[in-house]
Amino acid sequence: MDELLRNLAAGSRVLDLGSAGGSFQADSRPLTIIRLDLEFRPEAGPDFVMADAAKMPFANRSIDLVIANHSLEHIECLDDCLNEIGRVVKPNSGLFISVPDASTLSDKIYRWLGRGGGHVNPFVSAPLLAAKIEKLTGLRHNATRTLCSSLSFMNRLNQRSKAPRKLLLLGGGTEASLRWMSYAFRWSDRVLKTRASVYGWAFYFGSLHPEGPNEARTNVCIRCGSGHASTQLLADRRKAGRAYDCPNCGARNFFSDDGNYHHLAAAE
Repeated sequence: MDELLRNLAAGSRVLDLGSAGGSFQADSRPLTIIRLDLEFRPEAGPDFVMADAAKMPFANRSIDLVIANHSLEHIECLDDCLNEIGRVVKPNSGLFISVPDASTLSDKIYRWLGRGGGHVNPFVSAPLLAAKIEKLTGLRHNATRTLCSSLSFMNRLNQRSKAPRKLLLLGGGTEASLRWMSYAFRWSDRVLKTRASVYGWAFYFGSLHPEGPNEARTNVCIRCGSGHASTQLLADRRKAGRAYDCPNCGARNFFSDDGNYHHLAAAE
């Protein structure tokens, strides 16, 4: 989320929509981060708001940036929610939305393990969804970036409750098994031109634009799920042989060159 937050003026109001206890960390930034969710989340801090995303308790044009990070797939009244986003965001401000592609292998695994995962909106077309968001929010669509998966949702270190027994069929959620599954997916995509690595899309609206080349970032950490451009990992000398250590959490991951995956780019 750094590329979304770093250029905001001090005191800007950022709405983390449908975020549970928070979909990103921004404690070191002089921003007002409002976490909104339908269920009470005491861990979210003093700026948490328990409310329906389709009926937000904010004044018109009062938010500088809206972030809906993997939340729209859970919201039943989607059109009403998008209308509300258009109402509360300031003119020419930013909107970032990330959602899973329900047709991908990664999302199907997620829903299989989580008995649906709470997804009520199965998005399968990036262009159609971008057009819908643009129409209902009134914010211009600038770019779509393909999101790749590391299957970090399977990592047993991230399990807050007992892992489903089904996970044993996929390696038990060990980091070694996730590392090799991610490698196999990347190999299939690079050699056979499949989309096994793809999880979903990130959309940029209003004043937001993706930093750097608008290509899929295939280096996604198996532990924390953060994505990193291969060029940046090389510049920071993170790569060692065929692997790299995640800049965020230090987990060891296989390295892949983003330039080999142009076919994964989202259709506009």
